[in-house]
Amino acid sequence: MSIAALRRSARATVAGFPGGFWWLWLSTLVNRTGAFVLTFLSLYLTQELGYSAWFAGLVVALHGLGGVAGSPLGGMLTDRWGRRPTMVAMHLTTAGFAGLLAFVTSTWGIALVVLGMGVAMQAVRPAINAAIADLVPAAEVRRAYALNYWALNLGFAIAAIGGGAASVLGYRTLFLVDATATVLCALIVFFRLQETRPEAVSGPSAATGAAGKAAGAPKVGIVTVLRDAPFRTLVTLNLLVCLVFTAPWIGLPLTMAGEGLEPSAYGVVIAVNGVVIVAFQLLVNRITDKRSPVMLLTVSSLLFALGTGATTLAGSSVAFAATVVVWTIGEMVHVPTNAAATARLAPEHARGRYQGVMGMSWSVAGFVAPIGAGLIVDGPGPDILWIACALIGAVAAVGYQTRLRTVLADVEDGHTGTAREETPAPKGVVAEPAAAVDATA
Repeated sequence: MSIAALRRSARATVAGFPGGFWWLWLSTLVNRTGAFVLTFLSLYLTQELGYSAWFAGLVVALHGLGGVAGSPLGGMLTDRWGRRPTMVAMHLTTAGFAGLLAFVTSTWGIALVVLGMGVAMQAVRPAINAAIADLVPAAEVRRAYALNYWALNLGFAIAAIGGGAASVLGYRTLFLVDATATVLCALIVFFRLQETRPEAVSGPSAATGAAGKAAGAPKVGIVTVLRDAPFRTLVTLNLLVCLVFTAPWIGLPLTMAGEGLEPSAYGVVIAVNGVVIVAFQLLVNRITDKRSPVMLLTVSSLLFALGTGATTLAGSSVAFAATVVVWTIGEMVHVPTNAAATARLAPEHARGRYQGVMGMSWSVAGFVAPIGAGLIVDGPGPDILWIACALIGAVAAVGYQTRLRTVLADVEDGHTGTAREETPAPKGVVAEPAAAVDATA
């Protein structure tokens, strides 16, 4: 492909989005560029404060546990307060906890601060995802989520490189830089992003149209969301994929150590994940654009199954890196497609809560998978872990094909939201006609 063709492809990938989306994209990039806490937390606890590796692992798990509560909380606030105030409040809260972590050294203090940070960091995600669905036309939502995910990983890559300054600046300084970057992110949202909640945009007096229906729609709670059978299926299948996706972050270094490889080798291998995403996410976006969401979710699940399952055959750094490449491609396909599917199934007035419940599945996996992976590696052995991951990924792929094919309309056929009408909505959830979804999502 020529340079000119690559430029045209890049322009097509980023074209057609409103200014509000790009300010949101920039806030994500800024926020993740300063994301030093989670990257260096375990090293800070063990090397600087002298805590055990067991305590460091527990603290990281507490961050994931906080996210289990933060996702539904953020979803509720997103629909009640609005997208913008929820983002600003949760970013500032996260910044406060990051700043506290630079000074708190007691066992209970660290545990509570990291738990609170987990709540706040996860609570902001439903607001971001709901705002993207509000700002971007329905046909372009998946591409928008993919671009935002690219910004997240690009920022994280910059943070990982910049974190090398820890040996000079110290971990506490990095945590303060993290807090400053998060405050800057909140300022970008506050000054440059308008509220996008439909009833806030159109006003409560709107008597007709989708915005009017959203303003007068019945309140939706978490229980109501969970009674939505198609969405509940999507969340369950995503949880399975998340378990497979999270397992390598604990199981892979243990497996490589068992093969006699140095810890530095794991650092190089896992860095492949970020490099592939930053380098190829835009290309993957072009290839998958307008494809059937069910097909994309199925393929991504199979890539997760193949990549993790093949780890049982790896014995060198190159082979382990190859497995990471396979499941990383699955990650690049799955994350934006799943977010877009969530936005499609969510009634307009309940986008925050739907995204919050979906985010909770990621947090549950982030808490359960590390513990389960460690137990399996210490018990039956790493091969059993990777075989189990392959089976779980295959089950998820079958589930997408058999349970959601008639619910998620194929984008390639030009139908958005029509399949949603075939499934009765749960009591208290309004199933919107396709025309309303197309016009307002």
